[in-house]
Amino acid sequence: MSKKIVKTDLAPDAIGPYSQAVIHNGLVYCSGQIPLIPKSMELNSGNIREQTDQVMKNLSAVLTEAGSSMDRVLKCTIFLADMDDFPSVNEVYGSYFVSNPPARETVAVKTLPKNVAIEISCVAFI
Repeated sequence: MSKKIVKTDLAPDAIGPYSQAVIHNGLVYCSGQIPLIPKSMELNSGNIREQTDQVMKNLSAVLTEAGSSMDRVLKCTIFLADMDDFPSVNEVYGSYFVSNPPARETVAVKTLPKNVAIEISCVAFI
C-alpha cells in the first residue's frame, strides 16, 4: 500500500520537513495546524478564540483537499501552551463538531512551534 501526500494552498505551508497530511488505507492523517494565515503565513494575532478558529479552518481546508471533512474526523489532539485557555478553545472547537464529536485529548505543553498558544492535529476517514 502506498501513501498519498496532501497539499493545498488554502492551508499554511509546512514550516518543516513534513506534509500537511498523508492519506493511507482510507484514512487521512493531518499534521498539527497552528494559527497561521495561509496566504500570508503570518500568525493570527487575535485572542485564543480567534486563533482556535484559524486552526480549525486550516484543518478543514486540508481535510477537504484530502476528500474528507470535519464530520469524518475520528480523533483530534489539542496542544495548549496554557491550560487556562481550555474553556475558550473548547467552545470554538465544539462549534465545529455539533453532533457526534470525535475522540480527543488535550495536552498542556511547555512551548509550541513559533511560540503559539495552540496546535491541533487530527485523523479522519475519506
